[in-house]
Amino acid sequence: QVQLVQSGGGSVQAWGSLGLPCVASGRTFSTYTMAWFRQAPGKEREFVAAISWGASSAAYADSVKGRFTISRDNAKNTVYLQMNSLEPEDTAIYHCAAGRGTLVTPRGAQYWGQGTQVTVSS
Repeated sequence: QVQLVQSGGGSVQAWGSLGLPCVASGRTFSTYTMAWFRQAPGKEREFVAAISWGASSAAYADSVKGRFTISRDNAKNTVYLQMNSLEPEDTAIYHCAAGRGTLVTPRGAQYWGQGTQVTVSS
């Protein structure tokens, strides 16, 4: 069992930056692929970024590539999403997730964080 607790988020102007931490409980955090998804009003939940259990590989949605960075610290049971050069289109509720193997679709997630709002104004 893994519980994910998110913090961070908030409101920022376009071209600004925000960081989202997600802290996991349990001793098996380091064995899970971790990912971030987001859901804007009226839209489906979509993949943002994922990182392998040992942080040897990461994947990004085309829309955030070059602007967002996912990282993890297994000693602290924490995964981070650093978001730079934010655009109004990035406005959404962001969720961290844990799963096995490749985690690029919501159906692959076994555990979810509670979500945090990110609002980007122009």
